Amino acid sequence: MGTYKTDRTAEDIRREIMSVIRNLKDPRISGYLISVSRIELARDLSYAKVYISALEGIDISLRAVAALTNATGLIRREIGSKIRIRKIPELKFIADNSIQQGMEIVERMNILGKDKENSDEN
Repeated sequence: MGTYKTDRTAEDIRREIMSVIRNLKDPRISGYLISVSRIELARDLSYAKVYISALEGIDISLRAVAALTNATGLIRREIGSKIRIRKIPELKFIADNSIQQGMEIVERMNILGKDKENSDEN
């Protein structure tokens, strides 16, 4: 469980990484809906695990992780120019499929809702 400062800084870093992702011109990630699902920031703010998720699935998430790992220096520089912290954390990007899992759950709920409506009509 993080402190208030850690959580606030993690959210600031998340926002800046999302801004960089939108402006990044890498063919591995352009044209896909990529999101930072969460960030786990060390208590001393020196290390951050950044979980990347894509609506299209885990394969796109893995490609995005590769692209973002190559652009780590650019991302850290952008974070440093926007957020006033003493040390910019080392970033480790990890593929995550939480968006895809959430979409599958929504689809299942829609199917169950349609089945219930059909059974109520009969």
